[in-house]
Amino acid sequence: LSAEKLPPPVTLEKGVLQWGTDMQGAVPFAFTPQGGGELVGFEVELVAGLAHHLGLKQRPRHNEWDSLIPGVNRQLYDMALCGLEITPEHREAVDFSEPYYVTGLQFVVRKGTTALTTLASARGKAIGTLRESEAARLMRQQGNIDVRGYDTEINALTDLQLGRIDGVLIDAPVAIFCLPHFGKLEKSGPLIGRIEYGIVFRRGNEALRQSVNGALREMKRSGELRRILDRWNLWTPVMSAETGDMSPSITPPSAYEVHTQNKGRLTWKEQWLRYVGFLPLLAQASLMTLFISLLAMVLAIAAGFALALVRVYGPPPLAWGATLYIELVRGTPLLIQLLLIFYGLPHVGIELSPLIAGILGLGLNYAAYEAENYRAGINAIPRGQTEAALALGMTQLQTIRHVIVPQAFRIVLPPVTNDFISLLKDSSLVSVITVIELTKVYQQLATTYYDYLGIGLLTAAFYLILGLPFVWLARWTERKLRTDTRTVG
Repeated sequence: LSAEKLPPPVTLEKGVLQWGTDMQGAVPFAFTPQGGGELVGFEVELVAGLAHHLGLKQRPRHNEWDSLIPGVNRQLYDMALCGLEITPEHREAVDFSEPYYVTGLQFVVRKGTTALTTLASARGKAIGTLRESEAARLMRQQGNIDVRGYDTEINALTDLQLGRIDGVLIDAPVAIFCLPHFGKLEKSGPLIGRIEYGIVFRRGNEALRQSVNGALREMKRSGELRRILDRWNLWTPVMSAETGDMSPSITPPSAYEVHTQNKGRLTWKEQWLRYVGFLPLLAQASLMTLFISLLAMVLAIAAGFALALVRVYGPPPLAWGATLYIELVRGTPLLIQLLLIFYGLPHVGIELSPLIAGILGLGLNYAAYEAENYRAGINAIPRGQTEAALALGMTQLQTIRHVIVPQAFRIVLPPVTNDFISLLKDSSLVSVITVIELTKVYQQLATTYYDYLGIGLLTAAFYLILGLPFVWLARWTERKLRTDTRTVG
C-alpha cells in the first residue's frame, strides 16, 4: 500500500487532523522545548508523518493525561496519543491503532540506595508513578506497595531526588529523557513487563482508524518511523525484536542530544532573560484567567442574588429548592462539578465547549456562596425598616428594591470581593477540562524548565497583579457607600 493510495478519513472537516496530547511535561512525547517555540517530541513527528501520508494538516489539542481518553469520547479531538498504553481496561472504552512503540517499565532510584529490580522488591516502599498508568495498576496488583500517583513523571522524579519517596516506576522512554536532568538519580534493574503505545479513537470512527493504521504501516515499511525513533534515541532492542529490523542505526540522535544536554547553572543575566521571555506567554494566560473569572463572577452574583431572594421571600417549595441547591453545591468539590458538567452532561445530550463549561461551573458554584452572603445581608437589616416602608404604602417589591437591597449591598460588599479573589484563584481548576489558563501555563513551563520556584514566584506575581485592582475598587466603593457615622458635638 503506497502513501499515495491511502484512503482519506471521511470524518474530518476542513482537512485538519486534531489530536489530543498532554503538553505538561510530556517528555519525550510532546512538549515545548526549553528555547521556546513550536511543540516538539517524537509523537509530534509521528503525527506530522501520519498527516502527511493522509494529505491532511494537523493540530494538537491539550488535555490532562488521564483525561485524554474521555476527551476522545467527548469528541474534543479526532484521536489522542501521549504514551497511552493499550490495555484491556482502555479497550473497553475506545479503539486503538496498531502499536507504534513497544517498551517496558523502568525503576529509578537515588544513587547509592537500595536497588529496585522487580515489583516484589518494591514491597513496603513508597513508589511514585504517573497516576492511572499501567505502572500504577501493576503495583497495586502486586500489593503492599505505597503507590504515589503524580500528574507528571517529572514531579515524581523531583520528589525522589528530594528523598520524599523510595523509587519511581515509569515508562522507559521517559527515564531515558529525564534522567540527564536529575544528577542524583539512576536506573535500577532491567525493564519490567511489556508496554504497547497506541493511538486512541472513539468507537465508531473506523474510517479514520483504518486510514491511520495504513499510514502507520507505510511509515514502518519505509523506515520513516525508525528514523524518527533514532533521532530521539528511542530505538531499542525491544523495537528491533518487534519489527525484525536488526540493522545498525544510521540516523544520529540529534533531537535527544538537543533536549537532554546539560548546560549547567545559568548566570543571573541568563536566568533573568529567560524569565523576561516568559512574560508574553504568562500575560496571555492571565487575560484568559481574568476573562473566565469576570464572566463567572457576573453569573455568580446574578444567580446568587436570585437564590437569596427566593430563599428569604419565596414560597416554601421554592425556598426549599433554593436551600437544597445551596447545600448541595457547597457540600461537593468544585472539581467534581466541573468534570460532571463537561464530561457528564454529554451523556444526557448537553454538550458545552470547554470555555462555556468552565464559566458555568465556576459561576454556579460561587452562586451558592454569594446567595448566603446576600441572605446574611438581607437579614441584617432591622425588621422595623421593612414594617415602616410597608406602613408608608410601599409594596413588598418596592421595599426590597429601595430599602433592603441598597443597605444589604453595602454590608455584603467585602465578602463578595473576597469571593472574587477566591474565584480568580479557583479558575485554575478549569485546566482539567482542557482550558489553558495561568496555572496551566505555569505547570507547563515549570515541568519543561525544571524550575518550580522562579516560575512559580513569577506566576504568583501575575495573580497578585490581577487581584489587587479589584481589592482597591472594593475599598473605594465601600468608602463611597459608607453611611455617615460622625457624631454631633
